[in-house]
Amino acid sequence: MTAVMISTMVLCFALTVSVAVSIGLASIFGIQASNANMLISVKEMFSSINKFPLAAIPFFILAGNLMETGGISRRLVEFAKSIVGGVQGGLPMTCVLTCMIFAAVSGSSVATTFAIGAILIPALIKHGYPTAYAAALQATSAELGVIIPPSIPMILYGVSAEVSIGELFIAGFGPGLLIGCALMLFVHLYCRWKGWGKHDGDGRLSFGKATWQAGWALLMPVIILGGIYGGIFTPTEASAVAVFYALVVGIVIYREIKLADLYVILRKSVISSAVIMFIIANAGLFAFLITRAGVPDAIGRWLEAVLQSPALFLLGVNAALFVIGMFIETSAAIIVLAPILAPVAVHFGIDPVHFGLVMVVNLALGMITPPFGVNLFAACTVAKISLDRIIPYLLPFVLVILGCLMVVTYVPQLSLGLRDLVYAK
Repeated sequence: MTAVMISTMVLCFALTVSVAVSIGLASIFGIQASNANMLISVKEMFSSINKFPLAAIPFFILAGNLMETGGISRRLVEFAKSIVGGVQGGLPMTCVLTCMIFAAVSGSSVATTFAIGAILIPALIKHGYPTAYAAALQATSAELGVIIPPSIPMILYGVSAEVSIGELFIAGFGPGLLIGCALMLFVHLYCRWKGWGKHDGDGRLSFGKATWQAGWALLMPVIILGGIYGGIFTPTEASAVAVFYALVVGIVIYREIKLADLYVILRKSVISSAVIMFIIANAGLFAFLITRAGVPDAIGRWLEAVLQSPALFLLGVNAALFVIGMFIETSAAIIVLAPILAPVAVHFGIDPVHFGLVMVVNLALGMITPPFGVNLFAACTVAKISLDRIIPYLLPFVLVILGCLMVVTYVPQLSLGLRDLVYAK
């Protein structure tokens, strides 16, 4: 059964069949090869999505779309520009900082790419930055959407590996801030080297005025994250609060969302949510079948025999995840691999929360690496350029994040320090 499933999946990938369909077909052929009842597929696919924490996914996606249409994104851009926009390369730094703030609500890198990219990519081009550089920067910065909590991939890891989602969220702040600050420092130095962005401060609002205009927008992550860590509501309930808040601010306060806009917003959110849920359902069935076939145990024993220290295990996992992330969508990869790798990590004495951050940061790189980087496609759509044009500008960003990944991997306190402080017994 395992051979049939893997060969089918590889063949489908070679034929450029979508990841969700490839995994689903591999699972169906695997069931037929083992002469099992096909009703297993219905039962397991339903069980995979019949989990309360997953309800947060469509709500966070809807909240991100409401923020984009309701003027919240634009005000966050002006706020970020008032902080870092006055230095050379301030506009690219604004892109990174805005994505960090937007990520604290949306939980989705693709939503961040469209919401912030629609504003900043044209602005970067207008200030003389190459179009390809603007697209590469936006795609990379939006990766923070799945690292800084709340994060949809963290929710999926928590469900798949049976780890506290609240602990994952709070552990994500350290890696998220590290990557965000590293990217801002890099783009500042890069722009000085290239001679770009000497007039990025033109038209910048004062910090006080920008803060006043963005007050309601800035209050949103405070309410969401404060409510989660204050024990007022769960991460899933926080997603519904985010939708309600974005709706009220967009319609009543900023008055930029009209009733006619709601259909478009809801339609886009439903399609995005359905795509993710379809991936989760198929990946859940695939994970059930390979677990039933004993593959996780076999891989675990092999890893224990070959990689005989935690450091080697983490290095091997990082190398494998980097390659896997290039070809398999992040959500699907987490659902399939987390139940396999997390127990092995625990065997090596690695905290499952720390390992979850390593997985999420690594697989998030897959969103900005060809050939299937979803952020790249989103940024190229906004910038109206082909994918091949942004590759030269993308490589330095990938190297910066790889360096941060090594720090996240081998300095566990970066992830666990705040978690241990908050959840200290």
